[in-house]
Amino acid sequence: MPAHASESKRRRELGGLLDPATTVLLTVECQQGVVGPDGALPELAREARSSGVLGRVARLVTAAHGCGVQVLHAVAERRPDGRGANRNARLFRAAERLPVRQLTGTAAVRVAPPIEVAEEDLIVRRLHGLSPLAGTDVDALLRNLGCSTLVVAGVSANVAVPNAVFDAVNLGYTVVVPGDAIAGVPADYTPAMIRHTLALVATVATTDEVVACFERPAGRPTGA
Repeated sequence: MPAHASESKRRRELGGLLDPATTVLLTVECQQGVVGPDGALPELAREARSSGVLGRVARLVTAAHGCGVQVLHAVAERRPDGRGANRNARLFRAAERLPVRQLTGTAAVRVAPPIEVAEEDLIVRRLHGLSPLAGTDVDALLRNLGCSTLVVAGVSANVAVPNAVFDAVNLGYTVVVPGDAIAGVPADYTPAMIRHTLALVATVATTDEVVACFERPAGRPTGA
């Protein structure tokens, strides 16, 4: 099959998945205390920013706003007294000792620039666990929104993003992963994880491809 024919087929397939009426964009832990310049995990924050991932997430959000795709921001936080938070894994116990804590009501749990939060965006905050979906309002909100395709972007490739993808697939959603809009550490882990894990259960695309689908004129098929 000629390259242009293959590319056209892919655009049509991706465009079919990304119908604005049934698509939701989920940003995962793109909060100041995680990906901001003074984030709790400096290596992850640097990778998210220096690689351009945070900027690409912002671009996806802007494109979604422009075409009516619902945006949902998943934020991880904890109460100052720690009530309800997990302590059953090393990750949770280490988080309690970090100099920057994701405390409810602080700047650390605000969505980080350059991502713009619109009035119509939904923000779901969780006090426990590793997944933006498990034990949160996300699934119920997605169903009420008529979502069938979930676009997942953000951090980290190590924990929260794969949790979100697997949980969404288990709940029956089709998942699209813009692979260049996900960050993890070390940097070379992210593409390997996407290729060998997420690609088995989700459609992997680029930010450019997803934005092109979002920005296509209404009623015009992708690749037309």
